[in-house]
Amino acid sequence: MTTIKPFRIDIPQSDLDELAAKLAATRLPTPLPGDDWTTGVPVAYLAELVEYWRTKYDWRAAEAELNAFPQYTTEIEGQQIYFLHVTSAEPNALPLLLTHGWPGSVVEFLDVIGPLTDPVAHGGDAADAFHVVIPALPGFGFSGPVSEGGWTADRIGRVWAELMSRLGYDKYGVQGGDIGGAVSPEVARAAREHVVGVHTNGGPGPMPPYPLAEDELRSLSPLEQDRVARIGKFMQEEFGYIAIQSTRPQTIGYGLVDSPVGQLAWIMDKFHAWTDPRNVVSKDRLLTNAMLYWLTGTAGSAAYVGYAQAQAWGAGKENSGVPTAVLALAHDVPVRKYVEQENTVTRWTDVDHGGHFAALEEPELLVADVREFFSGLR
Repeated sequence: MTTIKPFRIDIPQSDLDELAAKLAATRLPTPLPGDDWTTGVPVAYLAELVEYWRTKYDWRAAEAELNAFPQYTTEIEGQQIYFLHVTSAEPNALPLLLTHGWPGSVVEFLDVIGPLTDPVAHGGDAADAFHVVIPALPGFGFSGPVSEGGWTADRIGRVWAELMSRLGYDKYGVQGGDIGGAVSPEVARAAREHVVGVHTNGGPGPMPPYPLAEDELRSLSPLEQDRVARIGKFMQEEFGYIAIQSTRPQTIGYGLVDSPVGQLAWIMDKFHAWTDPRNVVSKDRLLTNAMLYWLTGTAGSAAYVGYAQAQAWGAGKENSGVPTAVLALAHDVPVRKYVEQENTVTRWTDVDHGGHFAALEEPELLVADVREFFSGLR
């Protein structure tokens, strides 16, 4: 069960034909008044994206791009784990484990693989080279579906530590955002003697308690007060998807797995809400991300893993003592005093631009911050 097997994506043409037929037969709803983002994904916006998906998007090109990187699967705790493993030619490269979140995938990291593994070719120094390991979360894409429950962040952290051990890595760093930002410090808690540093975009948690008492709010900086205010707005206006995925993942799964347009709308709602309007993520990247959910039928099991995280919220975490960095882009809402309750923060960088998907939106910024943080930990 510890075997690591080479993997190559090879989607049957019949699956693509079925998708094409479903897209051609799409029945869109009547637009609600205004047809804007206040009520969800606008019909006009989605209709245009679906037409692009149906007539211009090239899955085979995306498949070839993914297959240009070495991919593997292994079984850990009864679960198939799919991952990219791209090694550097530099002899002193540091292994780095990258973890995505929801509604993302390994596709988020495609633009950082080259700069991390071959820094010289991308204007960097050979001393900053990494070997990168990019697993799909259990239940997501080719790591899905799941056959049992309990896939909390701490369990995934233990599984990731086992994965790195199987690959023969004794010392390594970890990086992640969203669910990956919660999983990364758990790898350090599970294998603190092996993890040299934890880097997160958006913060490793915990989040400020909600609602925050007035005296506590006044103790925060203006930037932190703004972040707390945006947490409150999120809880009032955007929490619906968490409420559904954390209580009825099976129910939402029917629509997501049966309707490609329903699935696309469900995840595009968050890509629109959580990206910086100044960052234009290509339609092809967004659709390739959606395709990994669709072609594997894992939108439901990915929602189920979100359910596991919700069940685990609120529990205090032991501080691993591993040096931790936070890259806080403009969209995200970490507050240092709360993060430091459970993490040894040695680097904190606030940025006045960028959204929730750092690797996808700001790859150069993320690579630069990762290089600087780990330069003193190799």
